[in-house]
Amino acid sequence: MNLLSIENMSKSYGDKTLFEDISFGIDEGEKIGLIGVNGTGKSTFLKILVGSEISDQGEVITKNDLRIEYLPQNPSFDDEATVLEQVFRGSSPVMKVVREYEYTLEKLTAQSGDPVLQKKLIELNQRMDDHEAWQLESEAKMILTTLGIHHFDARVGTLSGGQRKRVALASALIQPADLLVLDEPTNHIDNETIVWLEGYLNKRKGALLMITHDRYFLDRIVNRIIELDQGQLYRYIGNYSAFLEKKAEREEQQRSSEQKRVNILRRELAWIRRGAKARSTKQKARIERFEQLKEEKKFVPEEHLAISVGTRRLGKKVIELEHISKRFGEKQCLDDFSYIVLKDDRIGIVGPNGMGKTTLLNIIADKLSADQGTIEKGQTVKIGYFSQENQAMDENMRVINYIKEEAEYISTADGSLISASQMLERFLFSADLQWTFIGKLSGGEKRRLYLLRVLMSTPNVLLLDEPTNDLDIQTLTILEEYLEEFLGAVMVVSHDRYFLDKVTEKIFAFEENGKIAEYTGNYADYQEMIKRQIDTTKNSKVKENESSKKQGENRKDRPLKFTFKEQREYEQIDDQIAGVEAKLEVVNEKINQSGSDFERLQELMDQQQGLEVELEGLLERWTYLNELAEKIAENHKK
Repeated sequence: MNLLSIENMSKSYGDKTLFEDISFGIDEGEKIGLIGVNGTGKSTFLKILVGSEISDQGEVITKNDLRIEYLPQNPSFDDEATVLEQVFRGSSPVMKVVREYEYTLEKLTAQSGDPVLQKKLIELNQRMDDHEAWQLESEAKMILTTLGIHHFDARVGTLSGGQRKRVALASALIQPADLLVLDEPTNHIDNETIVWLEGYLNKRKGALLMITHDRYFLDRIVNRIIELDQGQLYRYIGNYSAFLEKKAEREEQQRSSEQKRVNILRRELAWIRRGAKARSTKQKARIERFEQLKEEKKFVPEEHLAISVGTRRLGKKVIELEHISKRFGEKQCLDDFSYIVLKDDRIGIVGPNGMGKTTLLNIIADKLSADQGTIEKGQTVKIGYFSQENQAMDENMRVINYIKEEAEYISTADGSLISASQMLERFLFSADLQWTFIGKLSGGEKRRLYLLRVLMSTPNVLLLDEPTNDLDIQTLTILEEYLEEFLGAVMVVSHDRYFLDKVTEKIFAFEENGKIAEYTGNYADYQEMIKRQIDTTKNSKVKENESSKKQGENRKDRPLKFTFKEQREYEQIDDQIAGVEAKLEVVNEKINQSGSDFERLQELMDQQQGLEVELEGLLERWTYLNELAEKIAENHKK
């Protein structure tokens, strides 16, 4: 069933045409990825589709009662709302009742014993039952917890930018919708959470349309790709890998068609220049065909970003970190970390959000001081730091002046000298766009401009903090190629697994309490090593259990009798089992009464699981001791 169609849609901003006369449809169950170079209008396309922006021409046609949920790149928030109020902000009946329930529960907690609120909460309990809303509430809290948001009553205004984006993502995922529209959903979440999100979206019923630069994410979720390219929309069946093959075929066909058109034009032009008279009908028609061919839209091969900036010489000594520690309040971000950076290092830094990855880069870049330890840098070291924020970017400055502030001319990798304007053209900033104010650029264009400025400083040590956020796939591909040829050290914090696999040869994995584990290889190698460690631990436990069994069997060779410890166990184990069963009964009763208190429910379920494991162990031990007691009794009879 068709959910939504757009017909003959066009959109321009001033002299810039984003897309022209495009048509497109979304069917039930489709999972679609939207890709294209930054600045081609991908986010604008989504905004028009969901109704938050108007096209210049064309229309969006939807089926009756279509429910669309949209996650923009920059969601709006109510700073005074709690996390749960923000998540349950929808207008559907079930969202309204959940929101009212949470609000009443919060007030009753603050005004304990208020009879009016107690009566209202009882009424809302029934309405929650009627709307089958308990599961929705529990799922929302589960999603928030998975995304690293644990304080559901915290005010949104107190959260960091990344936390707010994750709250918005949770809200989009929990809303009932026929079509889910996501603009860069993987920004601000770590690698493990991206894997979880992959699984969630694959299981989710309903259609999906999203913009993402994460190529593994596209490969594993979507069954269709649409591409905005030079104002046109192209469609491809399959995932990202299939798209690469089919796009290459499309461009080859277009090149061939363009060559044929040029050859025909050349012949017709020669004919006209020979002085062909336009008297006959046939000759007039031929001249008209020539004019039509001239006016046909040319195929212009996609511009390819070229990064060929030269680098400074790097001496033997690069950066030496010795016993670095850093704490913020009670949180230990770095604990006694030492490492000697080598001139050809390619290091990927991974770990959950908030662990201290950016803190490490900031300390190396002298933007933050360590509490303890020392950092020594070689005399030839020139650091280029591509941070998560576009630092010191004056939106009232023109693009060309922003780059000239860093350098008017620069040497490229082949030794030639080119101007700031020429470098901008290599970074897909046309002559007209170079005189645009920075404030008029898209978010992705600003990131590309910032990247150029960092590289134009000709660094020999690159620190990249989440470089894949807001950069399009084409820019990322060329950046990867540049880093392969870069004559210097690279340290990169990233949640983009594809980028890490292409670029890195060593992984720093942040663990608990500021510890950093080092692994040789790229991200896929790191994951394989972690898997092997887990398997080894499991095998070790299995061997321990088998060893215990053998020890029990070896007892057959000795006279059967209880040891002193076993005798005491045998005498006490019935009472121990009864005690654990009683605790388990109490916990089960509390679980039944916990209602929607998700944190309490999770805590009780953990207790339940622990008690069940303990009871299972006691029962196995009880069986062994009683069998041994029976054998001892039989031996005594003999």
